[in-house]
Amino acid sequence: MLTYFVIAPILIAVFLYFFSNQVGKVIAIAAQFLFVIAGLYLLVQTRNDGQIVTNVGNFRSFLGIYLMADNLSAAFVLLTAIIFLAATIFSLHEKRSNLFWFLLFIWESALIGLFLTRDFFNIFVMAEVATVVVAVLLMYDRDRRRIYDGMIFLMTNVVAVQFYLFGIGYIYMITGRMDMQAAAEVIATLPTSQIYLAYALVMTAVAFKCALLPLSSWLVKVSSVPRAPVAIATILSALHVKGGIYLFIRFHSMFGQVIPGEFYIVIGAITGIIGVVLALAQKDVMLMLAYSSVAQIGLIMVALNMGQHYAYVGGVFHAINHGIFKAALFFGAGMVAQAYRTREISRLRGVWKVGKLVTIAQFLAIFGIIGAPFFNGSISKYFMAAEANLLLTSVMVTISLGTILVYLKYAQIFFGNTDNEHAKNYPDDRLRHSVVLGLGLLCFAFGIFGQQIVYVLFGYDLTIDSWGYVQKIIIFAASVAIGLVIVRFPVFTFLEERLNRVNNFGFRGICASVGVFFGAILVIAALL
Repeated sequence: MLTYFVIAPILIAVFLYFFSNQVGKVIAIAAQFLFVIAGLYLLVQTRNDGQIVTNVGNFRSFLGIYLMADNLSAAFVLLTAIIFLAATIFSLHEKRSNLFWFLLFIWESALIGLFLTRDFFNIFVMAEVATVVVAVLLMYDRDRRRIYDGMIFLMTNVVAVQFYLFGIGYIYMITGRMDMQAAAEVIATLPTSQIYLAYALVMTAVAFKCALLPLSSWLVKVSSVPRAPVAIATILSALHVKGGIYLFIRFHSMFGQVIPGEFYIVIGAITGIIGVVLALAQKDVMLMLAYSSVAQIGLIMVALNMGQHYAYVGGVFHAINHGIFKAALFFGAGMVAQAYRTREISRLRGVWKVGKLVTIAQFLAIFGIIGAPFFNGSISKYFMAAEANLLLTSVMVTISLGTILVYLKYAQIFFGNTDNEHAKNYPDDRLRHSVVLGLGLLCFAFGIFGQQIVYVLFGYDLTIDSWGYVQKIIIFAASVAIGLVIVRFPVFTFLEERLNRVNNFGFRGICASVGVFFGAILVIAALL
């Protein structure tokens, strides 16, 4: 049955290419609703039966192409179905060509294929299909700036994926396997000296897909493309980078401890801290949200590499949560920017007066991402820090404090008065408001029923210590208080003047950062 999860979005895409009228779009939305239900069914099946494996072509042993679903992949498939359902409804009234709708669902198929396949070459194919689709979505309006940014996105991803392609070629040379599980069995018997080159090649490409610093410029550039559909930047930040996190989990497990987790903890901490600093330095609301995503990816990386059960589950749960609240934030910010006809934060004011529903939805998402009590971010952050030592706890609190500062800056758009003439004609689009509000309510529901959601998604029955959660609330309250004190000083203006264009690399800069990252992993792996 797993093949249908890959094929169904393609069938929707072909249908919409020929029947992209209003009725056809409604039918596609209905099909996407059914796809969400199918994702829930897959999640329940994996929890009850463990792994579900489909042998495509019925070849025996490792010679066949296998699709595999477990709790982890099923959770990401369900997240993909939800985000694309939201994006489809959000884009319903936009005047987009048949090509846009066709590519949107091809993108969904590629991401689902990435989450379900365990074949090295299939991963390469799915990643490249997704890259080409995003590039075309960016460039199909033929605007000069969008064509340039789309080409930068395409070419830098091609460069990064070449590392992966050489890496899997080397894996095949030493193991004779293209199946991830079969290769892992062989790699476990090999000395580190035989696999560290393959490890460095593959993990460089995976780190690029994760948007870890200094490899995050591609995500930021796509988010800053003028007049690009809001759905593209939303899916990239809320979901597409989760493909990198998923691959990191799979490959890090397959290779074992070629490099200790401490290396990625350091990279994650640097990514998280610098990410919030650069987010605070932005004048463009979409860029600020993009850098905030980079910071949250760093936080997730810290948790995944701590070697603790609670931290790992918390990290994966935070990746799911991030997809939900970041989608709500991007959709909401996109609505406001389109209504005001500007993305400059200083010119976005008084949103509460013209758009109360979007304001409520945005605050639900903000409470989620900053880890406010009883929201989804608080549960995942509690699990991530439950077994952390003092140093790692300090890193997480620092990133969380930075996140609070980012969204104190973002929340300024909802208050005050505006002299923007366009804001007076704020559109009352009920479909878009329902999408943003629905995602915001999910942030609250995933917080109230956090333990149950973790059990449903991953099959882990984790407990929340009452006193430990109270301590987290106290730390959160203290962080908010500190943040409110800090914003009284001209910290935002100071950072905007000095760091606004930091890490905004061009093609050469991005390629150089990929090379530096590869060299660092290779040297460390060789020395260890």
